[in-house]
Amino acid sequence: MPSVSIADIEAAIRNVPDFPKPGIQFKDITPVLADGRLFSGVMDLMLEGVKPGSVDKIVGIDARGFIFGAAAAVKMGVGFVPVRKKGKLPWATHEQSYDLEYGSNTMAIHIDAVHPGERVLLLDDLLATGGTAAATVKLLEKLGAKIVGLNFLIELKFLDGRARLADFPVRSLVAY
Repeated sequence: MPSVSIADIEAAIRNVPDFPKPGIQFKDITPVLADGRLFSGVMDLMLEGVKPGSVDKIVGIDARGFIFGAAAAVKMGVGFVPVRKKGKLPWATHEQSYDLEYGSNTMAIHIDAVHPGERVLLLDDLLATGGTAAATVKLLEKLGAKIVGLNFLIELKFLDGRARLADFPVRSLVAY
C-alpha cells in the first residue's frame, strides 16, 4: 500500500504562474521530489500494478522522466533507458522528430538500448499534448520493444495528449 495519497501529492505540487512564459501555469514537482516520503509514495503509486518480472526495461524521457525512470528501474531491478533530445547521447542513435505548438523537436535513443521483444514501461513527469511521448513510442517501436504502459505523474487533460497514445495503457496520478 502506498505511503501517501494522491491528495498529498496534489497538495505538494506548486503552481508557478507565467513560467516559462506569460499565460502558462507551470506545475512544479520539485516540492514532491524534495520530500522523501512523497517521492517514495509517488514511486509506489507509479509502479502500482506492475508485477516483478513483467518489464525488462524502464524508459525515462529527458529530463524529469530520468528521475522517475531511474528510481523505478532500481526499485524493479531492471535496466534504465534514457531518451534524450537530439545530440545529447554519445553513441549511435535512432531519432524521431515531432511538432510542437511553434516549431519542432527531435528525440533520440541508442540503437542498442532495447532489444526486440523486450517489455518496456515508460515513465515521465507530465503528459501534455503527447508529442514527446508519442515520439518516444515510435523510437521504441523501431527497436522492436513491447510497450507495456506509459505512466505519468501529471496529466493536463485539456491538452488531450492521451489521444496520441490511444494504442497503449496510459496512467496518470494527478490530472488537471
